[in-house]
Amino acid sequence: MTLPRRKFLHLAASAAAFPTIARIARADTYPSHPVRLIAGFAAGSTTDILARLMGQWLSQRLGQQFVIENRPGAGGNVGAEEVSKAAADGYTLLMVPPAVAANATLYPHLNFEFIRDFAPVAGVVRVPNVAEVNPSLPVKSIPELIAYAKANPGKLSFASAGIGTASHLAGELFNVMAGVDIVRVHYRGDGPAMADLIAGQVQVGFATMTASIGHIRGGQLRPLAVCTLKPSDALPGIPTVAEFIPGFEASSWFGIAAPKGTPADIIETLNRETNAGLADPTIKARIDDMGGMALTGSPADFGKLIADETEKWGNVIRKAGIKAE
Repeated sequence: MTLPRRKFLHLAASAAAFPTIARIARADTYPSHPVRLIAGFAAGSTTDILARLMGQWLSQRLGQQFVIENRPGAGGNVGAEEVSKAAADGYTLLMVPPAVAANATLYPHLNFEFIRDFAPVAGVVRVPNVAEVNPSLPVKSIPELIAYAKANPGKLSFASAGIGTASHLAGELFNVMAGVDIVRVHYRGDGPAMADLIAGQVQVGFATMTASIGHIRGGQLRPLAVCTLKPSDALPGIPTVAEFIPGFEASSWFGIAAPKGTPADIIETLNRETNAGLADPTIKARIDDMGGMALTGSPADFGKLIADETEKWGNVIRKAGIKAE
């Protein structure tokens, strides 16, 4: 892990190292034809929604269409592999989902290595996960949930949107750090997972804010805490899990990456325009409505996030003994 991580961060940090004249010349001509932005999940997913939001912005700013292509399958690996094999010319990009961090450990025999084969371009958004329960469960705080789980071993279950998804890993991290064993129940996506949580078939959830916020506002779910280190404006008055379990953090994050070797000036152009989009009031409002937070910064910043998350979730997966099915 150490060597690829260092190479990845070095690649991200070197994005500004090309000669100024070369950067200006290429930036003047890019893009000269449509750009493909691959989303490794189905239409309507958070990955797809964000790809379309940023694709429309980049199309307007750069004067060429950014065409969204959905390539679902294998937890995002199908789309990522396609981009990893594309020409490193800026015309095939990946909307990066948080699954890439877990997949590096869950799938040891992939035909690509994300940290080795991709260049980070820009972060887009971070979306908190939410520790939440069906209102019929007699707990109203994280300490009460921990106490109930310890007093009733094996009787609580949490809804997972699938192996390696953000809701699955957040629940596993909670089990490890809280010293409890809430049984995971896997579903094929957030939709069916939330349906069974609302119906009471499972009692606990750690879903993303995007998947949860409407049900929380409608009174169908009770939020106990958000899983980011700071409270969320989308759920005023709700504490963080970290207030009760120091250091606990689980959130979904998304961004844009390109095949390794993509010219630094193209990455610089895409990073600049993506950050400009995140400052646009219309896009900011959309992100706020999703319960998300803009993830602005340099390619190196996004590269460090991916490397840190890959190491973090790899440790959780190994400690919890999680296997891909």
